[in-house]
Amino acid sequence: MLIVDAVLETPDTVGFSFWPVADLPPYQFMALSGRMSPLEVGSALAVLADYNSRTSDEDRPLTDAGEAIRRLLETDKVIAPGGLRVHDTRTDVTVRPGCCCGLEDWREWLGVADGQTLWLGHDPSPRLEHAAGVVRLWPDGAGARQAPSGPPIEILTGDLPGILHTVQEGLRGFLCLTEQWATRHVPALAPALAARLDDDLAISAPLRHAT
Repeated sequence: MLIVDAVLETPDTVGFSFWPVADLPPYQFMALSGRMSPLEVGSALAVLADYNSRTSDEDRPLTDAGEAIRRLLETDKVIAPGGLRVHDTRTDVTVRPGCCCGLEDWREWLGVADGQTLWLGHDPSPRLEHAAGVVRLWPDGAGARQAPSGPPIEILTGDLPGILHTVQEGLRGFLCLTEQWATRHVPALAPALAARLDDDLAISAPLRHAT
């Protein structure tokens, strides 16, 4: 069985005090879905606020929740460290996004169904290969001349659109919880935050197969 999740890197919350967050190990991955707890949603917003404040032209330190979310809304485009995590329960092989991979590009997987390649980050550097009717994934080894040792994850090419619809449903659930979270913590900014994440993470727009 394949389990494919949209995942976001967990934040380093040492010293973070703008809002409550979950007690999670930093720099791992958490799945985004409608089943997240309020503390997990807070963790997701913490990493988005921190990560995007580093790319902002504003050099003043963040001081409170309202300013953190407002700064997030002022970025040119919200960037989300993460991507899609693929786990094969039969072989216990997991392919995670590499460094610098962004969840905002998750729809690029639609092109894989048409034979396109995909950059999945580095350190590790997941490897993707096309074969007859399937896509093969390894946790590392992109750029190597020979395929890595160990079994790959195989995804039937025709299954990819359905898999991505499931990923989209998880993101929609996360978006709904985010608006609820924002209504409690930054009510004046809740509609704008939901709309911005919906647009920049390409959540609700219909999935169209690449041509």
